Amino acid sequence: MLIGLVLGYLVRRHQHRQELLAVQEQAREIIAQATAETKQRVQKIHADSRQETLAYQQSVKDELTEQKTDITAREQRRLQREKLMDQMAIRLDDQTEMLDEHSQANRDQRQAVHLLQDQAEELSEQRETTLADQAGMTAQSAQEQVIHRANLALKRDRDIEVKALNDNAEANAERWAKDVVLSATESGPQDLPKEHLEHSVTVPNGEIRSKIIGREGQHIRLLETLTGTDLIFVPDDNSTLFISTHDPIRREIARVALTNLVASRRISANQIETQVENALRDVNHSLWETGEQTVSLLHVGWMHPDLMKLIGRLKYRTSYGQNVLLHSIEVAQLTGAMAARLGYNTRLARRAGLLHDLGKAIDHEVEGTHVEIGTEFAQKYGEDPVVINAIAAHHGDVEKTTPLSDLVAAADAISGARPGARSESVEDYISRLRALEQIANEQTGVAESYAIQAGRELRIVVKPRELDDQAAAKLTQEVAQQIEDKLTYPGKIKVTTIRQLTAVEYVGDERKKHKKKKKKAANA
Repeated sequence: MLIGLVLGYLVRRHQHRQELLAVQEQAREIIAQATAETKQRVQKIHADSRQETLAYQQSVKDELTEQKTDITAREQRRLQREKLMDQMAIRLDDQTEMLDEHSQANRDQRQAVHLLQDQAEELSEQRETTLADQAGMTAQSAQEQVIHRANLALKRDRDIEVKALNDNAEANAERWAKDVVLSATESGPQDLPKEHLEHSVTVPNGEIRSKIIGREGQHIRLLETLTGTDLIFVPDDNSTLFISTHDPIRREIARVALTNLVASRRISANQIETQVENALRDVNHSLWETGEQTVSLLHVGWMHPDLMKLIGRLKYRTSYGQNVLLHSIEVAQLTGAMAARLGYNTRLARRAGLLHDLGKAIDHEVEGTHVEIGTEFAQKYGEDPVVINAIAAHHGDVEKTTPLSDLVAAADAISGARPGARSESVEDYISRLRALEQIANEQTGVAESYAIQAGRELRIVVKPRELDDQAAAKLTQEVAQQIEDKLTYPGKIKVTTIRQLTAVEYVGDERKKHKKKKKKAANA
């Protein structure tokens, strides 16, 4: 048993040694592998470091090269500047010498002039003394007589020249005025896009329509109360909600609020109040912003914010279908163009043209005509007296005290009378065309007449066998006079009379057939 234990011990010891040797061998392999990997990493790091160092050195060399090149260029520029400065200094010295020489020459000339003046005064005194002795008059009496005669001659020449200038002005005033108006019309106004004010809102479907109306109409009544408008669904068209009011600002607030409600599709009492408040704020800001843009566009200088807000309100005001803001901008541009050709203050002219219809912004809220309201606001905010008179006198309510008032009135008439500026109802338009044709058709010898160019031209075809050329010309004058006496029309109407005699004959077979037909007709 003891021998067995000893043998077992020896076996285990041998195994332990074998395992220990295996472990040591494995450890040596791991150490060798780690050492090899470490050497590779160190070599790689050294290689990377060497490359980075070389790259950095190259970049430093390139930068130094660039700096040297820049320094060289700067040095060359500095040398060139120094050279130029030296040349300028030389030229300045030369010019200084020339100026000194000219100054000396001027001083010599002035001394010579003074000597000549002294000699002239002495000779003049001697002449006056001699003349006084010969005429038996004192020098003062002779001088007064000469002055009196010179004044009479100057007055006579002045009267002749003034009369000639007045005659020339009266003879050419109309032509000059036409030239100024035509040139201003051609180059002055800037075409701006027309803006059509919406009076209705489109409702996409019946569900939104029901929400807008609300239970027992509470929502639509709330909208009408908050906006101060009447909301009406168009009969036979449940998708169109019409906004009825005489106040264009209220109409715009209602339109914006309804548009936002339809877009959000969330319609309740709280939402309606919120959207109306938002629309009120947006529209008020839009008024001021529009006024500011207009003032900036026309370059009329600083203007009070309240006046700019009133100008913005003109955007929602129309007169005979013409947008008042666009009309005011056009009048301002025309007035400025005419003032520039006549040598007046163009900025003041444009300012007067822009503000001439200012009263129309609130004439439905304040008592008085738009001229009186506009004049009052211009005085309140300290506008120039020239602008105030232009506003007050552009319809002839008061006397025009400055030429700019006449220019504003002329520009206002041009803007309102140009073709297409103002709209009229279809009935009035057709009635005017029929009235023109009726006046022509009532004349003797008229075959037919046509009112064309939207009533701006009347063409008359006369019977050539009844009226000769002289009678046709007389007919044209009579028709034009009757139109002027009987009708009210914008701008000018051109009357054209056409007299044409056409003779037709047939040759060949057609001529024979035509003769046979005439013969048969005669026999019948």
